[in-house]
Amino acid sequence: MNIQPANRLGTITEYYFSRKLKEIASLNAAGKDIISLGIGSPDMPPSPETIEVLCENARKADAHGYQPTVGIPELREAMASFYKRWYDVDLNPATEIQPLIGSKEGILHVTLAFANVGDEVLVPNPGYPTYTSLSKILGCKVVHYDLKQETGWQPDFEALEKMDLSRVKLMWTNYPNMPTGANATLDLYEKIVDFAKRKNIVVVNDNPYSFILNRKPISILNVSGAKDCCIEFNSMSKSHNMPGWRVGMLATNAEFVQWILKIKSNIDSGTFRAMQLAAAQAYHNSQTWHEEANINVYGRRRNFAEEIMTTLHCTFDPAQVGMFLWGRIPATYADAEELTEKVLHEARVFITPGFIFGSNGSRYIRISLCAKEEKLAEALNRIKQNL
Repeated sequence: MNIQPANRLGTITEYYFSRKLKEIASLNAAGKDIISLGIGSPDMPPSPETIEVLCENARKADAHGYQPTVGIPELREAMASFYKRWYDVDLNPATEIQPLIGSKEGILHVTLAFANVGDEVLVPNPGYPTYTSLSKILGCKVVHYDLKQETGWQPDFEALEKMDLSRVKLMWTNYPNMPTGANATLDLYEKIVDFAKRKNIVVVNDNPYSFILNRKPISILNVSGAKDCCIEFNSMSKSHNMPGWRVGMLATNAEFVQWILKIKSNIDSGTFRAMQLAAAQAYHNSQTWHEEANINVYGRRRNFAEEIMTTLHCTFDPAQVGMFLWGRIPATYADAEELTEKVLHEARVFITPGFIFGSNGSRYIRISLCAKEEKLAEALNRIKQNL
């Protein structure tokens, strides 16, 4: 037999964290006790009320059937209420919202709904690797646009204007930005919306980090007319400590929602009803809960991350938001991976090298804040003792 994989597998590699975590598991099995400061997977629980609603409804005998792909009304209404309460954005819960099984799933569905094979997709460099990999899997041509420290990690609109954009269907943006921590501003969003309208491009803004170490969350949909050309993702993974629940949403105009639903309804079914009801409860978490979970806890952890960066002689912007700290490595290292491998094997601490987010990240590292303070303190101590 001569069975070959699909050609699309030749366009991508195994996800970096999938590969690296296998190596770390092997090191741990050998007794190395690696402290992982790599992945942004919140280690705290959702609110107690969220868990209680899940348990209460999971016990009901009639709660285990298939659910509608569009999501139950209670969840859609909670999502609309969340956007009004925190962003002052009005959304019609019946037509302008689509629940997702996480934003990764949304990247797939939106690309299928808007881009044909051979169409071009604008992807930030550095940026979330899945924007690139899924676009390639689906037969789109990835066109990277630069984000650089000198411009505050914002798009260079002058450079974009000079590009041939005639075949571009989608543009991915991600503010507050991952991996750089650059915050969103209304001025930036206004520029993006203006660009999208003039170039007839659909912009998808991935917005899961707006609550982490950030007291003034905003949405691209705050810009007048943004719904006409923009889709915004919002995930519960980061802001509500629910990464394993796989609950997110997108918000846009009613026509775009219907196009995406046509794709989604042919790929998956609705989320377990008890989880949807619990997610709806989580959207009503108090301001006090968000203050403690998203500001106070991460603030204390960020202090340790900053000291780790300083110990490694890396420089960083203290105005960053989000659940990571992004820092530039010293000139003594050839690239970020040289430093992160040294930290891994000599100090037994895993830190993410920035090259995985694109060539513009090759001289940067990223520290996750998703570790308890005692673990961060131990990581700092190991680095001080061994490097």
